[in-house]
Amino acid sequence: MRYVQLRAFHNVAIHGGFSRAAEALFLTQPAVSDQVRKLEEEYDVLLFNRNKKQVTLTQAGQQLLEVTRRMFDVEQQALDLLSESRALRAGKLRIVADAAHHLLHILAAFRRTYPTVQVSIDSGNTETVITSLHAYEADIGVLGEIPQSSDFDILKLNSTPIIAFASRDYPLQGKKKVTFAELVKHPLVMREQGSKTRQKLETMSQQCGVQLTPLIEAEGREAVREIVAAGGGVGFVSSAEFGQDSRLIPIEIEAPEMLMDEALICLRERSNGKLVSAFFDIARRLTSAPA
Repeated sequence: MRYVQLRAFHNVAIHGGFSRAAEALFLTQPAVSDQVRKLEEEYDVLLFNRNKKQVTLTQAGQQLLEVTRRMFDVEQQALDLLSESRALRAGKLRIVADAAHHLLHILAAFRRTYPTVQVSIDSGNTETVITSLHAYEADIGVLGEIPQSSDFDILKLNSTPIIAFASRDYPLQGKKKVTFAELVKHPLVMREQGSKTRQKLETMSQQCGVQLTPLIEAEGREAVREIVAAGGGVGFVSSAEFGQDSRLIPIEIEAPEMLMDEALICLRERSNGKLVSAFFDIARRLTSAPA
């Protein structure tokens, strides 16, 4: 087994094809194909299912990719350690968040300190945040519940209650509080399965003897917000994420308090990466600072 063979395999796997891998490695497609073929022949294993339109990983390929993700991430960490100043000047930080709202002040401070670092932010629910971190598709996650797994380093950002909200001209206008029994009389707009906000709502409503059934199910907080703003029904969000929107009114839910604990997390094995560590240091400083 040679390094160049594993590198060729890894790039074909993450880029989804031999041509794209060749472009990423600045090699010819036959050269990349040859390295992968030699790896398969040496160990008598099929790593890719090949057809004219696409290349997909076999089960053995999936297992090897889990190993090479770690291998090349550790290699990158070594490079960052040996060239710290370059990593903090021209690196890339990938964040996946269930709500970017909680990051804005941290991101602003990070950008002031490291203005040339490229930052990408993707959205997702708790399940996709965890999956992205484990798959090495993101460096840092933000999610609405503190995970119990020892795989992660965790920094709690805040803790706020879940509230209902509706458009200003919706029939609930003027109500400051609403019970679950009252809520089920209205069309409910809820997030997709996998959302911790939805899970906590459904658990509490069942404890109160009420079954919440969404009339509309939407993926992502912004989709729910726009549907509710258009008069589509009643939505739910943590009070920290309600924000400022003149189209909407917040409504307290008359039930035992349901708190969303927003946390910044990363895989423990990646916590020493220069960019991850720098972002956490800034977040830790801002979180501990007096309001």
